[in-house]
Amino acid sequence: MKRIYETLIADNLSKVRQMAFISGPRQVGKTTTARQVLPKAKYLNYDIDTDANAIRSGATKIAQAIDLANPLNAKKGIIFDEIHKFPKWKNLLKGFFDAYADNKIKVAVTGSARMDTYKRGGDSLMGRYFMYRIHPITARESVSANVDIENLFQKPAKISDKHIEKLLTFGGYPEPYITANKRFYNNWKNLRLEQLFYDDLRDLSRVQDIKGIRALADLLGGRISSGINYSSLANELNVTSDTIKTWINILESVYYCYSIRPWFKNIANSIRKQPKIYLWDWSIIQDNGAKNENFVASHLLKVAHWWTDCGLGVFNLYYLRDKLQREVDFLITKDSQPFMLVEVKSSERDPISPTLSYFQKILKVPYAFQVAFDMPISEIIPTDYNTPIKISVADLLKILV
Repeated sequence: MKRIYETLIADNLSKVRQMAFISGPRQVGKTTTARQVLPKAKYLNYDIDTDANAIRSGATKIAQAIDLANPLNAKKGIIFDEIHKFPKWKNLLKGFFDAYADNKIKVAVTGSARMDTYKRGGDSLMGRYFMYRIHPITARESVSANVDIENLFQKPAKISDKHIEKLLTFGGYPEPYITANKRFYNNWKNLRLEQLFYDDLRDLSRVQDIKGIRALADLLGGRISSGINYSSLANELNVTSDTIKTWINILESVYYCYSIRPWFKNIANSIRKQPKIYLWDWSIIQDNGAKNENFVASHLLKVAHWWTDCGLGVFNLYYLRDKLQREVDFLITKDSQPFMLVEVKSSERDPISPTLSYFQKILKVPYAFQVAFDMPISEIIPTDYNTPIKISVADLLKILV
């Protein structure tokens, strides 16, 4: 299955000298995407012993092994997979890029742990790479991989209830989504979680209490869309609040979950500190209402990352809540300014939330949508409206990636 990221990464590698850092969850399609973009590239996977030895030998040896003196080999490129597991990977890539960028070599770097975790110690690779964050398949991508990388909104695609139901059931990871078999999905899901908790966690951290983190993960799955109460979770697991915060950061680093924080600029009496947690794999959530909200959250996070990685601005995802209990599920900001409000409802019978109009007015947000899962797709183009509008979830997702 062709992914939308192939178009973006191929376009940039053809025009810029920077390396392409391709990050995202395990089994989301990072390596496949890199190999589609650079089909003739030299492929080095740190999980393979011979490739690991080649990587450890240093930049010069790698360049000699692929004969970078030959311009044709430079044009074919090189893919470094799971290289973050090599303790000196930053220095290796820095040295390789600085020595051979003039050869116009195309370099792709992929990893199943967050490639930005090293920034805590300073970004020694600044200016040498562009980041591309790959997400699970979403509604429009399931229909069409043709994308416009120059504009914010896509040409509307025809998304049916069957497309959305399939994504809700099997998730957006390519293999179970394409297979669409419940027994395969169950086996795949169990194996992925085992690999995440017992391989990825050990690779990335020195945490010993894997069972404790696994228990926390199970609790978070029942708290989707609710503000996280660290003290409550700490009491349930008999640990400290600081331990809970550390464990959540670890779960985020291996792409089990992600947090959305409240936006408080220009909002009186706003909630400032309490994040909401969502899962990268929405299909494992049991409660249908929580799953629907997580489904929309994942689409909005993906489009915010996509717009940013396309160079269309800096986009971030938040939620809104004040101490008077006025709340809107999601806010996308563009260059630190409110850009789009989205409220999620299960039924079209729900009236438009008055808080949607309230926050749109005080924050001067261009777009405000209330999406319902039981509404059929229409001919509406949501961005034609500058006041709050009730639309189907498909009507919103048909113009996003």
